[in-house]
Amino acid sequence: MMQKGLWINRGKQIVGPLPGVLVGDVFFFRVELCMIGLHGQVQAGIDYLPAGRSPSGEPIATSIIGDTIIYSGHGGRGRNGQKQFHDQKPAGGNLAMEKSMAYGVEVRVIRGLKCDQSPSGKVYVYDGLYKITDCWAEAGKSGFVVSKFRLLRIENQPKMGSAAIKLAEELKSDILDISGGTENLPISLFNDVDGDDSPLRFNAASAGYDSAAVGGCRCECECSDGCDCAVRNGGELPYDASGVLLRGRPLVYECGRSCSCPETCRNRLTQRGLRSRLEVFRTREMAWGVRPLELIRAGAFVCEFSGVGLTKRQSDWLSMTGDNMIYPNQFPPRWVEWGDISRVCPQYLPPVAPSLPLLDFSMDVSTYRNVACYLRHSRSPNVFMQFVAYGHCVPPHPHLMIFARESIPPLRELSIDYGMGHPEIMSQGECPAKDKHRQRQREFSESSRPTPTSGSSTPRTAEPSPPQSSTIGPLLRAITRSPLT
Repeated sequence: MMQKGLWINRGKQIVGPLPGVLVGDVFFFRVELCMIGLHGQVQAGIDYLPAGRSPSGEPIATSIIGDTIIYSGHGGRGRNGQKQFHDQKPAGGNLAMEKSMAYGVEVRVIRGLKCDQSPSGKVYVYDGLYKITDCWAEAGKSGFVVSKFRLLRIENQPKMGSAAIKLAEELKSDILDISGGTENLPISLFNDVDGDDSPLRFNAASAGYDSAAVGGCRCECECSDGCDCAVRNGGELPYDASGVLLRGRPLVYECGRSCSCPETCRNRLTQRGLRSRLEVFRTREMAWGVRPLELIRAGAFVCEFSGVGLTKRQSDWLSMTGDNMIYPNQFPPRWVEWGDISRVCPQYLPPVAPSLPLLDFSMDVSTYRNVACYLRHSRSPNVFMQFVAYGHCVPPHPHLMIFARESIPPLRELSIDYGMGHPEIMSQGECPAKDKHRQRQREFSESSRPTPTSGSSTPRTAEPSPPQSSTIGPLLRAITRSPLT
């Protein structure tokens, strides 16, 4: 990528905040920091502008990688970077740190943290801008002189990414599961804005429905490139060994009920359910959103969109009643962007993939829903929709699976592009069903209050009663007594 000129901010080290990089952004490899210009040194902990390129004519530090507010300078160590064998000198990065303190220049701080979810066992978290407030020299453990710098975080910045990771670990201890056990991992609920607990009052929808058991591989162990399932996907399996979607496709074929491979096969990724803890939370805009309590790697499976599947005829009938519908054919094909390396390799040809069936169905989420239904709309989303089928047949109603477009740190809200065909999306910037959701929540809240004639009791928070009245109920029973199969 560097040879192709795709490294950004290369040769023009930026002092201060970096465009497009947010406090809390997480990186799995140190070279990623170099690729975007956040920290240009592959090994050294201090990145700086040399005197010849600095406006002041003196070296200026731009960023450091460390894990404490007392930072040790660089230099004086052997090639392995561990043992110090001579004094550190006020030169290079150390001198740049001193000059940054003298001129009051802010420095970007990236913290390295241990992480079991990272391929390297470590992640790099951008924690924001700091000022250097003091510097001195002292004898280190080896007896040689070490440069020391004290850093103070600048106020009025977003919460530190490293602090958010620690807070997310605390929130994971919440035992409340609003999915009612329908997911393999609990879904938490968090509201420190008001007393609304409406997500507890909806019936949890189990994830999706299975395709017909037609065709399948004959692999005795895990599937690999070249097997029947790989051929169905254009000659390669859609996921790597770590469970990352390699390329977006109109339709991904996973192994189905007729396949001989075990349940642990990597081509059964989404069938195993959630891989990261998720939380439905109340936003400051008095809406509901979804955020992870764990780090989600780019290309990783997030969750499935679930509700009551309806045919086109059912959808046309029920849409007139004002019920909440999600239309799969209105999601923009952002899967096209995922895995496209044509800018790096002009000779790259996308794999031949099966086309999508006619998406003439909808999903009603007015009463039955899962965590995905609380995703808010964004024109710059961090997750995208990928249609998935189980087995080798062409399904009339594929699964609506959600994957990460980028590495998403804990407590960062998940957002998806619902499509720009909805006037409500364009004007309000969120899922078109959300306003109707709130109206139905208010109606249910009023209808669920006990009255002298109803004989009903106030539902408990931990075990809410399901809605007793719904516009969809009588109509749906008049059309069909079961969701799509």
